[in-house]
Amino acid sequence: MGNRVAREDFEWVYTDQPHADRRKEILAKYPQIKSLMGPDPRLKWIVFMMVGVQFLAFYLVKDLEWKWVLFWTYVFGSCINHSMTLAIHEISHNTAFGNNRARWNRWFAMFANLPIGLPYSASFKRYHLDHHRYLGGDGVDVDIPTDFEGWFFCTRIRKFFWIILQPLFYAIRPLCINPKPISQLELANVAIQFTFNAFLYWLWGAKPVVYMLAGSMLGMGLHPISGHFIAEHYMFLKGHETYSYYGSLNLLTFNVGYHNEHHDFPSIPGRRLPLVKKIAPEYYDDLPCYTSWVKVLYDFIMDDELSPYSRVKRKLKGEVKLE
Repeated sequence: MGNRVAREDFEWVYTDQPHADRRKEILAKYPQIKSLMGPDPRLKWIVFMMVGVQFLAFYLVKDLEWKWVLFWTYVFGSCINHSMTLAIHEISHNTAFGNNRARWNRWFAMFANLPIGLPYSASFKRYHLDHHRYLGGDGVDVDIPTDFEGWFFCTRIRKFFWIILQPLFYAIRPLCINPKPISQLELANVAIQFTFNAFLYWLWGAKPVVYMLAGSMLGMGLHPISGHFIAEHYMFLKGHETYSYYGSLNLLTFNVGYHNEHHDFPSIPGRRLPLVKKIAPEYYDDLPCYTSWVKVLYDFIMDDELSPYSRVKRKLKGEVKLE
């Protein structure tokens, strides 16, 4: 368990990310894919339902013994809350109300944020758009671990704890890599979320608040769904920086597993991403992919060639326009 990984730096490349060129090539060959772009009318109703389910869960756990609160937090609440973060990911691409109602998407994301307990929807959108524009960009893409993470989490046991602490690093990393001035929407997100948290505590006590916050932390840490954090861009095979997952957990995660397809066409809602692969199979069938996020987590921890350094990085050229 003390074996050190072989990597001592990121995988530096001097080429542009592959998704823009592939998108142009696919659209030239299959222009009908443009019809898949635009909002998903089902998304807002699914989000309303999920928020309602968590509100009901808040009520149901308020009188449970603590052991059962913690049990249901990991078994149920963590799944729903992680799924809600991926709903916010969908909304960040304006797939709830469309590009013409961008502000509606921002406020709706704050509504979806309520049962998560941690105010992050407004900040997520700003940084996530940079991730798409400048995938692997040094000093811009905050999805890339810091040098400290790559240097320190270099053994199996340390990688295990790094996965548990993923929510912490995702929160701190933007402040280290690409800090931005706080926006009014971010302040509104914080005010709305903390007001909701205080109201929930006043209404039903501490147990629903613990269920909510612990569910978010556990669901984004050592949890089967959190395998997507590693699966999406960690370089399990040299020369490949984005990977798709075609397993059953896509049903809970708005098809975020279709990650090559998503980066090729970020304006296509998750529900329609399988159609991209169906229309243009020759572009995706031969790419490396996964069928188990649990196996991804296991392989990442146990493979001494893999670490937080196992990411493709590039120096950006020309003008960089940040969100």
